[in-house]
Amino acid sequence: MTDIFKAYYHSPIGLIELSANHKQIIGLYFVEKEDASTDIPEILTKALKQLDEYFSGKRINFELDLFPEGSEFQKKVWDQLLKIPFGTTKSYLNVANALGDRNALRAVGNANGKNKISIIIPCHRVIGANGSLTGFGGGIWRKKWLLEHEQKYVQGSLF
Repeated sequence: MTDIFKAYYHSPIGLIELSANHKQIIGLYFVEKEDASTDIPEILTKALKQLDEYFSGKRINFELDLFPEGSEFQKKVWDQLLKIPFGTTKSYLNVANALGDRNALRAVGNANGKNKISIIIPCHRVIGANGSLTGFGGGIWRKKWLLEHEQKYVQGSLF
């Protein structure tokens, strides 16, 4: 069994738990309390720094080794999410079309909801076809905050 390490980041929208093996990020969730590992691998230190840069408006792309666990289809969806630029959104239909199957709309939504590495794999950037904010494991209010946070830096032309 592989060792799993945890570290925490106090973000403007709540406590974030990062989990990793020795070399890759495997999870990012909003939690209520900390249960950190005593020794953490370099990947978690790097992730904490990059989260700090993201929340302070100094980073638009994460540069971390990720290990998203899921089916091959889910991994294809998550790869598409990584292509959505900072400060922009795509609909579930846009993602399904990018995968070459507009009928996969429901499956795309399901895969988006199974993303275990939120923010870094930006599932918050996926919205309803009518522009509505739908489904986010951390709560719709956090999704709204993240989108507004990114938009603030895009509109301010900091990048």
